[in-house]
Amino acid sequence: MSDWETIRLDHEEGVATLTVDRPDRLNALNVETLEAIEEALAEAEDEGARALVLTGAGDDAFVAGADISYMQDLSVAEAQAYAELGHRVADKIESFPAPVIAAINGYAFGGGCELALAADLRVASEDAIVGQTEIDLGIVPGWGGSQRLPRLVGDETARRLIFFGERIDAQDAHEHGLVGEVVASDQIDDHVADLAADLAAKPRYALAAAKETLNQAHETTQEAGLRYERRVWSGLFGTRDQREGMEAFLADREPDWE
Repeated sequence: MSDWETIRLDHEEGVATLTVDRPDRLNALNVETLEAIEEALAEAEDEGARALVLTGAGDDAFVAGADISYMQDLSVAEAQAYAELGHRVADKIESFPAPVIAAINGYAFGGGCELALAADLRVASEDAIVGQTEIDLGIVPGWGGSQRLPRLVGDETARRLIFFGERIDAQDAHEHGLVGEVVASDQIDDHVADLAADLAAKPRYALAAAKETLNQAHETTQEAGLRYERRVWSGLFGTRDQREGMEAFLADREPDWE
């Protein structure tokens, strides 16, 4: 287990929980924190996590954004390196070989919103506030927001959110399709834990394959995506989980997944 100062990684019954732990800075993402998240994602994968929860420490923020005090005086080259680090982290969340749930338990602005966008599922507490707020800093989304947000909420809604830098509450985020559900603030931890446990109880390789094929829908043409789906689908035949799942169904019993 690695020793990080700005994040925590906990494992319990197949579920890894990655908590950004800078509550005094509203969990803002500096270089140290991004690098720690990148390492933690690799560790969670090595530990065989069957589901991953991404959240923030404290009562106020999921991740309030990138660290503005760090960004203020960056050169173009330094900003490029920072963008590449943020993109690597978001990409690794998106490609993590198990479902990732973002538990948005407070502010999720800028880079924090972008990390949530890279997750598979987003659950917001009723007092969460989200937004791509970079325009009011004189910049634009730099960790994937300009690409992932339109795919979730549609082109014009994404343009409005990014152009105006609007901060929207959890219910509006749900209506736009930015989050999948909204729950009471005092219930979000238990609710997300239940979701993650349900996912961790599913067949690991089929779930990873489902995530891969769904991600392909955003990366290629429909024709190529359908070819990819056929290969992945047929490749699961002969696996223990495929045999167990179908045997259990025919025997009318609960499956015993690997």
